[in-house]
Amino acid sequence: MSSRAVAVAAPSEAAAEAGREMTAAGGNAVDAALAASLVTMVNEPGIVSLGSGCFVTVQPSDGGAAVTIDGWAEMPGRGLAPQRFGQSTWQISTEYGGGVTMTIGPGSVAVPGTVAAFAAAHEQWGCVAWRDVFAPAISIARGGFKLGVASRYYLEFVHDLVYGWDEASSAVLHEADGGLVPPGQDIHLADLVDTLETLADQGPEVFYRGDIAAAMAADVLERGGILTREDLAAYRPETRTALPARVGDWLMATNPPPSIGGATVAAMLRLLDGHPRGSWTRDDTRLLVDVQHKILLHRVRHLEATDELDSEVRRLLDLTEAADSKQVWSPSTTHVSAADTEGTACAVTVSSGYGSGMLAAGTGVWLNNCLGEPELNARGLHGLPPGTRLISNMAPSVARRADGAVLALGSPGADRITTAIVQAMAGIAGGMSLQEAIDHPRAHVRINRSDPALAAVLDFELGFPMPEDMPLPTYEMPLHSMYFGGVTAAAYEPTGGLAAAADPRRTGAVAIGGV
Repeated sequence: MSSRAVAVAAPSEAAAEAGREMTAAGGNAVDAALAASLVTMVNEPGIVSLGSGCFVTVQPSDGGAAVTIDGWAEMPGRGLAPQRFGQSTWQISTEYGGGVTMTIGPGSVAVPGTVAAFAAAHEQWGCVAWRDVFAPAISIARGGFKLGVASRYYLEFVHDLVYGWDEASSAVLHEADGGLVPPGQDIHLADLVDTLETLADQGPEVFYRGDIAAAMAADVLERGGILTREDLAAYRPETRTALPARVGDWLMATNPPPSIGGATVAAMLRLLDGHPRGSWTRDDTRLLVDVQHKILLHRVRHLEATDELDSEVRRLLDLTEAADSKQVWSPSTTHVSAADTEGTACAVTVSSGYGSGMLAAGTGVWLNNCLGEPELNARGLHGLPPGTRLISNMAPSVARRADGAVLALGSPGADRITTAIVQAMAGIAGGMSLQEAIDHPRAHVRINRSDPALAAVLDFELGFPMPEDMPLPTYEMPLHSMYFGGVTAAAYEPTGGLAAAADPRRTGAVAIGGV
C-alpha cells in the first residue's frame, strides 16, 4: 500500500469522501480529483453530468511543466444537411443569477468531452484501476442520490422551465404534483447506474463509438438536434502545455487557448504585479478593480469576437508582460482540487452549461446546452463549423514553488470564474492561508455585453475594502454570495503538509486521506 496522502476540496461531502476513498485504494491526486468529479456528475444534475465538457490541469510530481487536458464541448453536425441547423431550441427566462435568459432544447446539445478527458488523464497519471475511479459514483447512484446543494439551488429556479419539457427528465426530478423532489429524498435513475457500470467496465470507447453513443445521438437527432454518431466518434481530448503565470513565489499554470478563461486569469495576475502583499488594502482593491475592468473589457471586445484566438491571446499576454494596464485599453460549473504528498496537483472544472433539459433515452445522461450559451458562440446558434471547440471561461489551475510545494485551485461561476480565481491566488501568494484567501470578500466588474463601451458595474460583497474614489457604479451583495463563484483549493508543502479549503459560497467540503 502506498504511503501517499491526498488533500481534496470538492463541492460536497460525498464528492470529497470519494477522493479520500481513492487514497485508501492507493490513488494519487489525479485519481482523487476524477473520482470526486464523477460523484458530482451523479448528485448535481442541472450543474454537471456525464454529458458535459471539462478541463483537467495537472502538475506532475516530477516538477515538470503543467499540462491541461481539453475535454471541452465541440460543435456537432457532421454529415448533416444545412437545413438541419438552427432548429429545435427555444429561449426561457429565469430569475436565477439575478436574471438569465437561456437557450435550451435538443438543438443546444454540443459534443460532450468529459469522459474522454478523464480517460486521458487517468491513462497518463492515474495509479488505481479505471473501474476503481468510478466505484464511488456507482455506489451513490445505485443506492439513490440526494440533490447536491448547488443542484437544488439551481433547480429551484428552473426545474419546470428547463427540466419539465422532457418527459423522462421531468419524471426523475419532480413529484406527482409537478414540484421539485423535496430535500432529503433519494433519486433513483437505473439507466445512469447501467451507464456508469458500462463505462467502468468498457472504458470511454462505448461512450463515443459504442451503444451509449448510438443511444445519445439517435435521441438527439430524433428530436431535431444535430449531435451525430460521427461527432461522437471523431471526438478526441487535446493535451496542451498549460499557460504559465508567475505570481510571487509561485509559478502558476492555467488553461491555455482555445479557452479564454486561463488567458484572462494570467493577464490579471500579471497586472496585479504581486499585490496584495499581505491583507488587501484599499490601494490593492483599487488596482484590482482597474485590472478587472480593463482585462474583461478587452476580452469582450477582442477575445470573444476573434477568429484568431491564439494570436489575440498572445497579444493580450504580450501587452500585460510589463505589468502596464494602460496598454490593454486599445461569463454553470463545478470544480474539484486535489494535491498529494508526492507533489502532484490536479484541478478539474466541469460544466454542462445551464443544461438542455434533455435526458438521453436509455442512458441516464443529462445533456448540456453549450450551444445555447451566447458568450461561448460569438457567431450565433450553430454558427461554427462542426468539430470546432467552443470557447470557455473555465480555468482550472495548478502552481508550484521552488521548495516543492504544489497547489491546485479553480472555481465555478460563469464569467466570475476568472475573477474569483485571481483574487484567491493573489491572496495565497500574498501570504494568506488557503481558507483566508477563499473566504475574503470579493469583487467582480460586470461588463454590459450589449454595449460594453457604455457601462460596467462593480459587484462586491459586504466587507470588501472599497476605495472612496471608485469610478464605477457599485452594487453591494451579502458576504459569501454564491454569485461570486465557489473556489476550492488543495495544497502540499514539504514543511507544512497537506491542506485543503472549500468556499463557503457553495457549501463545499474537504477531505485529507492517507495520514
